[in-house]
Order: sequence, then structure tokens, then C-alpha cells
Amino acid sequence: MIFDYVKSFQEWCRIKIYLWKKDSKIVFKQSEIWWCSLGMNLGEEIFGKGVRFTRPVLVFRKFTSNSFLGLPLTTHQKKGTWYVEITMHGKTNWAMLNQARVLDKKRLTNRIGTLDNADFQKVRDAFLKFYQS
Repeated sequence: MIFDYVKSFQEWCRIKIYLWKKDSKIVFKQSEIWWCSLGMNLGEEIFGKGVRFTRPVLVFRKFTSNSFLGLPLTTHQKKGTWYVEITMHGKTNWAMLNQARVLDKKRLTNRIGTLDNADFQKVRDAFLKFYQS
């Protein structure tokens, strides 16, 4: 079991070096959802899956042309103040407010779509409530 985690971390390190060297021409906008290479992380930190360690991420707040605050998404039903239910392409997802992190656009791989205004406002309201309490 430990051997599998070590192999995954080693593979993530190879991919992270590739991403670090990558010259990204990606243009992204607030409220878009992208496949994002989050990597192999520690403890309760959410991580990506598959060969590129990706998962869907909502671009919650764009800071610069290269960086943004991302909210990872999950399709597993979640309850609690740190999750917000959204709909994308007719499928239900949950934005994980407690996993918000600053990310570089080099981690972005493919755009999935854009969250509609009502769902984005719902995420924004829940985010402000969650982090103000």
C-alpha cells in the first residue's frame, strides 16, 4: 500500500516538473470550470486522479492572467456549510469551499464549460458566509 503511494508521488513529481516548464497560452475566466492538475497531496487535501492527476476546478476568482483562486469539484454528494451544490451540463457537482487554493494556469488542461450566473452567485454567497464565520 505504501509502495503505491510512493509511486504516485514520484509520478506526480515528474508531471509537476513538466507543468513547471510548460509555456501555457491558456486564457481563462472567472466562473469557468477546467480540468486541472492538482497533483498528489497530503492528508485531507483533495488531489487529482488519472495520469495527469486532474479534477474539475471552478475558477472562483481570477487574480492575474496566470493565477486564480480555484475551488475543486466533486460528483460525490456532500453536505455541510463547506460544500455548494451546482449543476454543470445537467449533472450535479459540489464545489468544495474548504479546499480553496491559489493555482497557476499551467495546471489547467481542458475547459469543461462555464457556470451559469445563478450557480456562480450561489457559490459566491456560500464562500463569503463560510469564510466570514
